[in-house]
Amino acid sequence: MNKPRIPGPDPNTRTPKFKLPPLACDAHTHIFGPGDKYPYAPGRPYTPPDASLEDFRALHRKLGIGRAVIVNASVHGTDNRVALDAIAVSNGTFRAVANIDDTITERGLCELHDGGFRGCRFNFVRHLGGVPDIAAFHRIVAMVAPLGWHIDLHFDAIDLPEYAEMLAKLPVRYTIDHMGRVKASDGLDQLPFRTLIDLMKRDEKCWVKVCGCERVSSGGPPFHDAVPFARRIVETAPDRVIWGTDWPHPNVKVMPNDGDLVDLIPLFAPEPELQQKILVDNPARLFEF
Repeated sequence: MNKPRIPGPDPNTRTPKFKLPPLACDAHTHIFGPGDKYPYAPGRPYTPPDASLEDFRALHRKLGIGRAVIVNASVHGTDNRVALDAIAVSNGTFRAVANIDDTITERGLCELHDGGFRGCRFNFVRHLGGVPDIAAFHRIVAMVAPLGWHIDLHFDAIDLPEYAEMLAKLPVRYTIDHMGRVKASDGLDQLPFRTLIDLMKRDEKCWVKVCGCERVSSGGPPFHDAVPFARRIVETAPDRVIWGTDWPHPNVKVMPNDGDLVDLIPLFAPEPELQQKILVDNPARLFEF
């Protein structure tokens, strides 16, 4: 069966006006393929163009990024080699988040941990296959907890209220991708966003990624309507917020330019001390750089 092909990133990355601090971390990014070396999974929801380690490094040089976290995307299934191999040549500047299922062995987990993985991801988003098996989800959480891993959660905003209690009871830290994928046009008072902020306030294990402004925005580039949401998140728990580009931006309605995304940072975090936390200190703590 042919999988839908998605477009690649904007190749003409603009140099941002905002200068990132030393060791700034892109804490949510992907490497895809190349497919002839790292085959795409037969059951993948889409087929991306290759977005190689070389392209990834060139992007980060242009933006001034010193560290990165590779989130192994669903297109590679549970094959985590693309991220393992990238970490191995990164001189300690890369970490990763794995895609695993409950067939993984303790030895397999230890190999990933030794290779620089510090979390695993679960997709609850409908267009990417929907809810994981909840029993398997809890089994995997129990397996990774002794390693000190966190779990990375990708939700549709509409589903956040349904899962809030389950999240608060988890025995591990968890990150919520893309500001919960809330819709900017629904306003700061919408139930999914109130749920997210409430979780951040009452659960010390809850971290949020202020990335995906292009997914949250209802107005399109330069995505300024997403800034108030990012600002509220940063103000709520500044020690538990991290930032990422989400390069190469799979399945977006409007392809952003990564230079523009960097220039949103001083709009939602104008204070240098908050920039240092979000971009350097918080990811260093969560991913053990």
